[in-house]
Amino acid sequence: MKPFLEFFCLLGAFLHVCTQHTVPASEFQLEGDYLIGGLFHIHDDTGSVYHERPEALDCTTKPLTFSNYRRFQMIRFSVEQVNNSTNLLPNVSLGYDIFDHCSDTQNFPGVLKLISANGSIQPWSDKQSVLSKVIAVVGPFTSTQSLTVAPLFMVNLVPMVNYATSSSVFSNKAKYPSFLRTLPSNLNMIDVIVRILQKFNWRWVAFLNSDDDYGNDGLDLFTQRIKDTEICLPYSKGLSDSTNYSQTFKQMEAKQINVIIVFALENNVEPLIESAMLLNVTNKVWIAGDAWALNKKLPKIKGIKNIGTILGVAEPVVTIPGFSDFLHSSKAQLHCKYAEQDTFCNQKCNCSCMNPEDIFAADPSYSFAIYSAIYAIAHALHNTLRCGADKCDSNITVYPYIVLAELRKSNFTLVNNSIQFDDNGNLKQGSYSVVFWNNSGDAQEIGFYQFNSEVHFFVDDSKIEWHTNGEVPTSLCSPECPAGYIKKRNGIYECCFDCEICANGTYVNITESPYTCLKCKDIEWSEEGSTSCNLRAVEYISATDIVATLVFVAACAFVGMTLAMSVLFSVNYNTPVVRSAGGPMCFLILGCLSLSNLSVFFHFGKPTVPLCTLRYLPFLLFYTICLACFVVRSFQIVCIFKIAAKIPKLHSWWVKYNGQWLVIVVAFVIQAIFLVIGYSCKPPSPYNETSWYPDKIILSCDISLQASTASVILLSSICTLCFIFSYMGKNLPKNYNEAKAITFCLLLLILTWIIFATECMLYRGKYIQLLSALAVLSSLYSFLFWYFLPKCFIILFQPHKNTQQYFQGLIQNYTKTISQ
Repeated sequence: MKPFLEFFCLLGAFLHVCTQHTVPASEFQLEGDYLIGGLFHIHDDTGSVYHERPEALDCTTKPLTFSNYRRFQMIRFSVEQVNNSTNLLPNVSLGYDIFDHCSDTQNFPGVLKLISANGSIQPWSDKQSVLSKVIAVVGPFTSTQSLTVAPLFMVNLVPMVNYATSSSVFSNKAKYPSFLRTLPSNLNMIDVIVRILQKFNWRWVAFLNSDDDYGNDGLDLFTQRIKDTEICLPYSKGLSDSTNYSQTFKQMEAKQINVIIVFALENNVEPLIESAMLLNVTNKVWIAGDAWALNKKLPKIKGIKNIGTILGVAEPVVTIPGFSDFLHSSKAQLHCKYAEQDTFCNQKCNCSCMNPEDIFAADPSYSFAIYSAIYAIAHALHNTLRCGADKCDSNITVYPYIVLAELRKSNFTLVNNSIQFDDNGNLKQGSYSVVFWNNSGDAQEIGFYQFNSEVHFFVDDSKIEWHTNGEVPTSLCSPECPAGYIKKRNGIYECCFDCEICANGTYVNITESPYTCLKCKDIEWSEEGSTSCNLRAVEYISATDIVATLVFVAACAFVGMTLAMSVLFSVNYNTPVVRSAGGPMCFLILGCLSLSNLSVFFHFGKPTVPLCTLRYLPFLLFYTICLACFVVRSFQIVCIFKIAAKIPKLHSWWVKYNGQWLVIVVAFVIQAIFLVIGYSCKPPSPYNETSWYPDKIILSCDISLQASTASVILLSSICTLCFIFSYMGKNLPKNYNEAKAITFCLLLLILTWIIFATECMLYRGKYIQLLSALAVLSSLYSFLFWYFLPKCFIILFQPHKNTQQYFQGLIQNYTKTISQ
């Protein structure tokens, strides 16, 4: 009996072994020394179903997604390729336990199975005692799914190497310490989209996103990214099953938006595009996110080109050798009637009899990300087990957190792509392809975006067949302002503005500030509507200028004439004409006139502090003495002929105390004090006149009105007093009337400076200095010609009038006339 029982036991064992080799295992499971968990979105449960009691979700009842099933096959292929490798994990086999994670929130049985050890979960146990064979998890697909299940794996630092979740929140290692991903984050993808907008100058755009964590994260990143750009976002919308597409398109059309960014998953995009075609939405530019840029269904729809031009940002399509052969061989080995075997919830698929060609032709997005995720885990396990050329150390106990540490140090090349992770678990190097949906229904690559230590971006726009007959479409709230105009914001968006021309003396630099007219520097000028400033022409009369030379000749001639007159007067010093002209005072007047003439020589040349100081100082100081002398002469004439007869005591006092010299000295001292104080407090300095001519700088001297007011008032007062005295003597002897000559000279003096003051108000060009020099010369020549020259004429040509008897006769005749 005992041998009989032993025979049946051996037969049963043999049949059991044969059954294992003849009946295919489930596609969802593969035994191995170490397991990789997989959460794949094979079926899609987008609806919200409410249950009256707890109920497990059966994913096979939901619609199948070809592209996700292709990704599911990619993990199987990748594990098989690693197991067949002679260099990676020698004598160590990888297995997998994959679950159909078709829902964002209801697929927990598979997750709990992955984190269980020996059929139980011990959340508070020491991590060293957790001996689950699952060393890492690949997936799940969407950001919401990852946010839902990630905390369960983070507790024991089980590595989650994700292939599709690009939400930026997972870069936070404080919350997700064991989360890594083999695709770029949303931050990189948003940067690509913004660069495309900037390249084509699209500033007025809409952003449609799936109403989930993936889409909302993209919207937040996009809003932050365009803050310092000229791009405006007047419309954004979260897409869901309840979206009213008709209203959405009407709202975008009302805002005249021509560029639409669609950052959403395939299940949101397909009804959106189909609605756009149904509602006859045309002439738009659509920018697709990586989730649907390589969609295989939409480009083949008849009439898809009517909606406009479709560009996209996608992962580069990397050809993975052997994958096509794997699909054909695996489908040939599996038989439909056995392939539906399952060992756990959501580990079966109603797709085993699918055509391998259809699977291979599905959207290839994320394929390389899955492939590199498996190889990253395999390399990490290889390093954890200290594997050599032909074996690994089987005595090492592998814990997930040890594999995580090795994953972070990943550095290998896979199909000519470098796989490394940064401190946030993101790829250090990565790339995107910029694609265009051409007329053949293919996603044609037209550019790239690569990032490592720096970013490289390129788009060959010559390959794009625009819906606007070859011209790049525009999407602007307001057209660009012409050159020389600034933008004045019109509304809440910077993209909406009015144009305003910049005035003279200002310009606009659109790279620095397109909203402000910048003022040119003092040495620059600009016309109305300028984009830059020009250097002003610097003008002044140099000392070698022809007009300056003529003035110098006139000044030198004046000095020569005063010298000649001084000699003539000295020779005829004792004659009545010289004595009546002032006697010794004549020489003082002539000398001061010559010294005043020095001011003329400092009116020309490039202004400096000494030159500006001497431009009027000699004239003000020495001309004051001249006028003081003429005041004394006028007073003496009046006193002699009028006051002497009526007030003899005043005349005697004047003669006794030398009143004329006292007045001259006092006037000189006061004027000298005024000039010293005024020029010390604020000395004249070079001044650039920039307000009179927009394109010129007139070099002149800034003579402070406050500093020269006192001296000018004193000079004016002496001139007025002189005029009064001289006018009082207008009726003196007709043949030799000095008072009339002085009065006439003063009238010329006053008229000269009135004309000069008027010219200063009407003209500020470089010739104002010439006019000033001529005014000084006119003031000097007036006394020389109309006071001294007639006396020289009498001395030289009418000597009979230069006798004592002739003079006595004039006085006697005048005295008789007054007495009568």
